Amino acid sequence: MANIEKYSKETIKKAAEIIKRGGLVAFPTETVYGVGASVFNPKAVARIFEVKKRPQFDPLIVHIADITDIKELCKQDDERVEILTKKFWPGPLTIVLKKSEKVPDIVTAGLDTIAIRMPSSNIALEFIKESNVPIAAPSANIFGHLSPTTAEHVFEQIGRKIDLIIDG
Repeated sequence: MANIEKYSKETIKKAAEIIKRGGLVAFPTETVYGVGASVFNPKAVARIFEVKKRPQFDPLIVHIADITDIKELCKQDDERVEILTKKFWPGPLTIVLKKSEKVPDIVTAGLDTIAIRMPSSNIALEFIKESNVPIAAPSANIFGHLSPTTAEHVFEQIGRKIDLIIDG
């Protein structure tokens, strides 16, 4: 059962350790709460689908904290990406690009593209940076239900099946 822990430096460190060990953490973005796992850990990503009761044909968005992370996740180099990210990131813009071979197929539902965002939430950015890995993170709700906007909403829907909820 997940603990709900108020945002603090210690909570961020704990959350990052959970990600590094293959766990799941719910965290606030600028829009709703997401439930995340290391993008490079297929077993942890599979748990996201299980916990959310999400069909595996529905790809996940990957959250990054640094623009340079795109190079690790994508094959293509497109000047339009730089223009868009300089103007709109951090923020709720999702960019879809050809994925690199490093990204497990489960993240992208077998597609050859990957959806990437850089959230503007300082808590999300700090958490992703501390985890030192891009985070695959859809909304932290049961598939088809309303997306959660509070830590309590996350707990009510999936809190018993994840490792930590950062209350931000």
